[in-house]
Amino acid sequence: MRTRVVIGTAFAVTVGAGVGFGLWASGDDSSPAGSAQRQERPTDAKSASSPGAARSASPSPSPSRSYPLSQAPRTIPAVRSHTAARGPGWRPARAERVVVNDAELADEGRLIASELGLTYAGEKDDVRAGDVRLALNDDEGADPESYSMTVRGGRVSISGPGEAGVFYGTRTLKQEVHGGGTAPEGVVRDEPAKPVRGFMLDIARKHYTAKWIEDRVRELGDLKFNELGLHFSDDQGFRIESDSHPEVVSQPHLTKAEVKRIVALAESRHITVVPEIDSPGHLGAVIAAHPDLQLRNAQGVATRGAVDISKPAAAQIVDDLLNEYAGLFPGDQWNLGGDEYQALTVSSPATSYPQLSAAAKSRYGSGATVADLTTGWLNDRADTVRQHDRTMRVWNDGFFRGTSVQPAKDLRVGYWTGKEIGARQPVEYLSAGRKVVNYNDEFLYYVLGQPNNFVYPTGQRIYEQWTPLVVRGTQAVPSRYDGQILGGTFAVWCDLANAQTQDQVAAGIRMPLRATVQKLWDPGRPRTTWAQFKALADKLG
Repeated sequence: MRTRVVIGTAFAVTVGAGVGFGLWASGDDSSPAGSAQRQERPTDAKSASSPGAARSASPSPSPSRSYPLSQAPRTIPAVRSHTAARGPGWRPARAERVVVNDAELADEGRLIASELGLTYAGEKDDVRAGDVRLALNDDEGADPESYSMTVRGGRVSISGPGEAGVFYGTRTLKQEVHGGGTAPEGVVRDEPAKPVRGFMLDIARKHYTAKWIEDRVRELGDLKFNELGLHFSDDQGFRIESDSHPEVVSQPHLTKAEVKRIVALAESRHITVVPEIDSPGHLGAVIAAHPDLQLRNAQGVATRGAVDISKPAAAQIVDDLLNEYAGLFPGDQWNLGGDEYQALTVSSPATSYPQLSAAAKSRYGSGATVADLTTGWLNDRADTVRQHDRTMRVWNDGFFRGTSVQPAKDLRVGYWTGKEIGARQPVEYLSAGRKVVNYNDEFLYYVLGQPNNFVYPTGQRIYEQWTPLVVRGTQAVPSRYDGQILGGTFAVWCDLANAQTQDQVAAGIRMPLRATVQKLWDPGRPRTTWAQFKALADKLG
């Protein structure tokens, strides 16, 4: 809903949630093409003398100059709310400062100062013309990723209840002044709709250089993403240096020093790196070094990528790796994988894999199944990771229907497909109280080479057709489950690793990433066309 309030020489236009695109300005005094919004000059003399007028009016550096009413900033993602005002706005100048009210904001202050060519002055109480002030406020209970930004009197103030929110405010400011633009006079109030805004990269099947990943981290930070998933173990490779099991590591791979730099850069952008060592399937690189752990059927035929979970040594090596990498990835999130265990894709797992059936009955009783044993494996790995105070997610096909052994209640669902054997609708997980991260493979899967009927996703389709409620296929789940859907993740999978170079991947995911974060920041219907959104993305770079 839009409200207009006439207050003295200031004219406030508030853009509510989902309407942020409607009042974008281009960084100059022109109106956006095709805009249906009109801004009127106040004429009511009574309102000009109201008690709040003096407090709300924006100071003008020249009493004789009249400024047009500001328009909302043009950013990706769009700000949720902007209250317009009259004034010159703000542009960076080299003599100006970035100051903070708390030493905890030093990193955010130094970053925006370096990006805009300003001087970082640290903690200061004095006020100077042109200042950008970053502040932590005491807004208890507010979203720590929320912020407000006030442009008034030739200065900028960005505040929020947490460092992440203040950082996002600096990203808005950076986009506003991109290419010589002006941050518009007025107040932005902004926060994300969803707490999980992720990008996942398969570095197991295809090696990506540390520099390329760091470039993506900077891109993600500027777009207000807050997760980077790294799937670094699969059948084709194990791509991070290991001290506990160096024999499983593939060439080429990332060194631990490179990973530490990536993690540190991500932390500086308030991005959590979410590691994934998938098990008990997708362990081909580990099996290559330990062939005795490979699952074999009753005829002795090896099962690709699967370890024999009846063997304690299989659990031991995976736990060794989980414990080792918990020290490398200090974030609070972890992906346990759990998908596509081939023992459960045959018509009779007990007949095909009698050793798994026997192990299940030995551990869980005479009626236990191979699915019970697999669920127990997942719970055991969760116990290992839980000791490191991590919150865990599992691919939706790692949960099995009708088992006597139930998956741990704190496991979140990474819902990616509805194509697996015994596929369940997202509502089954949601109605059971599970929290879900949306990886919908029909919108958010960028699979190199487009195998198995995958098609490279487009930003336009995401922008126009997808929302976080669209978890499987094209059908939205009931809105009553909105609070359980934590957000979404755009994923790059490298099934045919040589189908694209890493530079082609960067170009191919550029607009899908922007469309995805727009819908996670504000899932409402966008107020600009796809063509306008793309033009803005091209302008911002």
